[in-house]
Amino acid sequence: MQRLVTIAQTSATLEARQQRSKQLALAAARTAEDNRGQDIAVLDMRGMTTEFDYFLLVTGNSRRQLHAISEEIDRVLEKELGDRRMGIEGYNESRWILLDYGTVVIHLFDADTRRYYALEDLWGQAARVPLPWQPRAEEKHA
Repeated sequence: MQRLVTIAQTSATLEARQQRSKQLALAAARTAEDNRGQDIAVLDMRGMTTEFDYFLLVTGNSRRQLHAISEEIDRVLEKELGDRRMGIEGYNESRWILLDYGTVVIHLFDADTRRYYALEDLWGQAARVPLPWQPRAEEKHA
């Protein structure tokens, strides 16, 4: 039987915890993209708060798609990476689903809700983490 643990339990040092957090955030971002999530952004929150390391922001086109993205992120992070979600909010309403993994907070929005709350603007000083599987802006124009 596989034992599920949280990041805090597996990471002895701050650096190890932050590396693990980034691994989880990028795995969740990739999973969202694989499930046709749009406008995916990973924000590095480490310099702005001690509560969490990364935000993942994703837009979905329908309630069904938001549920599918949420469920698949849970599956990947739990089954493949051995982490467990600490909390979930908004699943029934499905306009803004929040998945709390402790050091990684995942926000799944419908387009109107994402525009309304504009978390990218609210946390505008946070650096965007490049998604390794996507070409960088300068590579697109080369």
